[in-house]
Amino acid sequence: MIRSLFFALCLVPVTLFFSSLCWLFARVGRNGALSHRLEGVWARTLVWCAGVRVTVDLSALTPGETYVFMANHQSHMDIPILFSVLSGFNFRFLAKESLFSIPVFGPAMRRVGHVAIDRQNRRKAMESIKEATDLVDRGVGLLVFPEGTRGMDPCCLGPFKTGGMIVALKCRARVAPLIVTGSARILPKHGKWVRAAHVTVRALPPFNPHDTYTLKEREAFKNDLWARMDAAYQEMRQ
Repeated sequence: MIRSLFFALCLVPVTLFFSSLCWLFARVGRNGALSHRLEGVWARTLVWCAGVRVTVDLSALTPGETYVFMANHQSHMDIPILFSVLSGFNFRFLAKESLFSIPVFGPAMRRVGHVAIDRQNRRKAMESIKEATDLVDRGVGLLVFPEGTRGMDPCCLGPFKTGGMIVALKCRARVAPLIVTGSARILPKHGKWVRAAHVTVRALPPFNPHDTYTLKEREAFKNDLWARMDAAYQEMRQ
């Protein structure tokens, strides 16, 4: 309870402060590098406030390379956790459109270059995919939650959406699967209280989906990626 109250007291002022800085410095540095570093500081601050300990294994990744990160999703805290451990990679987040309506935070996300996705509007969704591919073409990575939302069952990954596969196949970058375990205990879907926990993040070996799949084969890509990531998730949970 004390940890939850402390986190609740920190969340809004910390987020407002760093969102303002990110908005202000969004055009500083190559591809907004300064704002992205500030996002990393924001993320590490929230992870510390929540009492989360993170064990990270990114040995499969090449520092500085541009990736389309595909991560499983079980908690609101997945976002700061991943922004904290991936601070060495300049990337943007493919996020649900509702996040961009949050005062200060949303405008900062948009100005920094994070991509809003509206799954209910096909035309807007395709525009977002084009925006995401343009980012990757400029050398900026992308973080995608292929489940589309936080999973309800911590025992396995939720079903993947096809949209993330289309983005990955259209981008000219390798896909780097990221497996996160333990975050469901911190703040699960519909949860109200933050609990301290130990989280593990592991990067699986990146691969180029264009070597195996075409856009017409996105369903096979989706199923194969789910099977690969879920197998790694089950292994890490043991």
